[in-house]
Amino acid sequence: MNLYQSLGYLVLGSRLRRLSESFLSEINRAYQNAGIDFDASWFPVFYLLSKNDSLSIKELSEQTEVSHPAASQLITNLKKRKLVTSVTSADDGRRQQVQLTDSGRQLLQQILPMWDAVLSAMTELVTEDEACKELLPAISALENAFKSVNLSERINNKLSSKIKSAANE
Repeated sequence: MNLYQSLGYLVLGSRLRRLSESFLSEINRAYQNAGIDFDASWFPVFYLLSKNDSLSIKELSEQTEVSHPAASQLITNLKKRKLVTSVTSADDGRRQQVQLTDSGRQLLQQILPMWDAVLSAMTELVTEDEACKELLPAISALENAFKSVNLSERINNKLSSKIKSAANE
């Protein structure tokens, strides 16, 4: 058992970040090996724009569950690469609608088979180990638990209880 495994929930965030970084690195390597200039971090925006003609930055932010500034920064990066553009909304002049450019649509056609291959490879990988089959349901359950419980408050309550117990001893 390595250090991270032995520390359990104390390093949950670090383990999830390491797992995410490893996964995204492998996905980026697969794009690179296929000769596709695409970064896995762009996936949520490309996926949503593949399903919608255009979306506002606010809609992208809400659907990807990232902050508005983070979504805006990603869109700015994609604009610099000429993969997306934004136009002023017809019904609200303050809102910018983001859409794929011709280059973005061409890139989308290149990456669609990769998405199928990623899904297939991950499904195969997960079915090889019984414990892995529970990964996505467990992550969903934990996400829901974090939404319904104030973890920092619970931690502070535990700490207060320990301090009170120690003071009474």
